[in-house]
Amino acid sequence: MMQILLRAYASHRYAILFYTLLATLAAVPLLVAMGYDAELLEIFLALSLLAGALGFESGLRKRMFLVLTVTVLAAHFVLPQRYLGGMPAMPALWTVIALLSAASALRFAMRSTRIDAEHIYAALSAYLLAGVFFGVLYHGVEQVWPGSFNVAGAKGEFPLFDAIYFSFVTLATLGYGDLLPVSEVARGLAIVEAVSGQLFLAVMIARLVGSYAQMPRK
Repeated sequence: MMQILLRAYASHRYAILFYTLLATLAAVPLLVAMGYDAELLEIFLALSLLAGALGFESGLRKRMFLVLTVTVLAAHFVLPQRYLGGMPAMPALWTVIALLSAASALRFAMRSTRIDAEHIYAALSAYLLAGVFFGVLYHGVEQVWPGSFNVAGAKGEFPLFDAIYFSFVTLATLGYGDLLPVSEVARGLAIVEAVSGQLFLAVMIARLVGSYAQMPRK
């Protein structure tokens, strides 16, 4: 029974990752509106990060990557807050793990000559992973360098939800203007995310369309 479940998960791991990320994005504004603190939001993000690690390429690399992910998450939730205050690199570690998971999903989507639903889910998951965890990185930048972001109507405040919102606005190059990066580090990261988002859409669409066009017709 367990083997059947594992095989079923392996064949649908990117679909599960995509809907986990989608549920996280749907839950974030609801949690904020209901007044829940950032810790519950971090739990949702941790589940998304764990789902991304489970979708990593198989073999020894997957086991090592999964151990690293669990270790980082355990350190974040188990260690007392006074120790975490001295670990400004924690958001960066979350982001690196997420981007490695996104790279693995992209590799899965790009290397196949036959496109199916799982490859589409892998490409979409990579895009959502980048958006969510760039937001975590922005939040960490504001903690390390206060004043890196200018939030309209809220002086000195840049909660995690605002950081994720800013990340997706930047990734999609919407540019609403209600949140502004003002420090060099914040602006540099925003440039990297915006350019990466546009390159992703251009390259990925061309790749998927090209692969679909080459598929044999019945």
